[in-house]
Amino acid sequence: MSHKKYAFGLVTMVLALTALPASAHTLAGTAGGFGSGLAHPFLGIDHLLAMLAVGLWAVQLGGSAVWKVPLAFVVTMLLGAGLAGVDLPFIETVIAASVLVLGLAITLQWRLAPLLASLMVALFALFHGHAHGSAMPVTASPLIYFAGFAATTLVLHALGAASGYLLFQRSQAVLVRAGGMALAGAGLWLLIGV
Repeated sequence: MSHKKYAFGLVTMVLALTALPASAHTLAGTAGGFGSGLAHPFLGIDHLLAMLAVGLWAVQLGGSAVWKVPLAFVVTMLLGAGLAGVDLPFIETVIAASVLVLGLAITLQWRLAPLLASLMVALFALFHGHAHGSAMPVTASPLIYFAGFAATTLVLHALGAASGYLLFQRSQAVLVRAGGMALAGAGLWLLIGV
């Protein structure tokens, strides 16, 4: 597939997944639901960076990790959102650490098996999901709100993966590693601020 077709497909997917319903067509009882879910991953730089990093690292790992690692993140994130009423310790610390660790994984080119990489991101996703679930508006339908942030997460994973794919196609692996260093630095900065 040419780069133009790949980029067009990616942009089309992003637009389709992030399109909000017109206000005349919203469902009763879902105020703050899907739209709030879509927006929530963008409200914290820690969520945004971690989700991009998952996609980027998955492409760096290659093979079945390209889909297994992001899928493990999304599924476990949804489970974590369902645990929003449970008191988890160190939520913000683990979320910030996820950015640092994923940045290091990219920078140092950690070559974990897909299962181990999936388990690692699943641990982080549990905490990201808990934070998303805890931020759910009172008036939102949990199912619709969860669908919103899951859609945004998939889009962010896809954007991270597309960035990695394009850089690797152009033999710019050094830029991927530089991006990993920037992520690790941001993660360290976030950890200091917790």
